[in-house]
Amino acid sequence: MDLYLIVDNYATHKHPKVKSWLKRHRRFHMHFTPTASSWMNLVERWFREITDKRIRRGTFNNVKQLQKAITDYIDEHNKAPKAFKWTAKADTILKKVRRARAALDKMQTA
Repeated sequence: MDLYLIVDNYATHKHPKVKSWLKRHRRFHMHFTPTASSWMNLVERWFREITDKRIRRGTFNNVKQLQKAITDYIDEHNKAPKAFKWTAKADTILKKVRRARAALDKMQTA
C-alpha cells in the first residue's frame, strides 16, 4: 500500500539520509506544504480542538458513532463560534518568506 505523506518544508525532510531511505522505500510519497502556508496552522489548530475536546475523550464502537461525535461537536461549537485570530505581524511573515526564498534559491543553484 502506498503512503502519501504531507510534511512541512523543513530541511530535515530533505536531508540526504532521508532521501536515500525514501529511494529504497518506494511506497512512501512525500508532498511538501508550500513555504508560505502558515495559514494552514489554523486548520491544524481546528483539528486539534476536535481531537482534544471530543475524539480523545470518547469511546466509539463504530465509524458511525465517531462521525456523529464529530458532527455533534461541530454543531455545538457553531452555536457560539469563536474565530481563531491571526497574531503574526506582516513584517515577521515577510521576513520569513524572504529567508525561505533565499534558502530555496541557494538549494537550486547547488
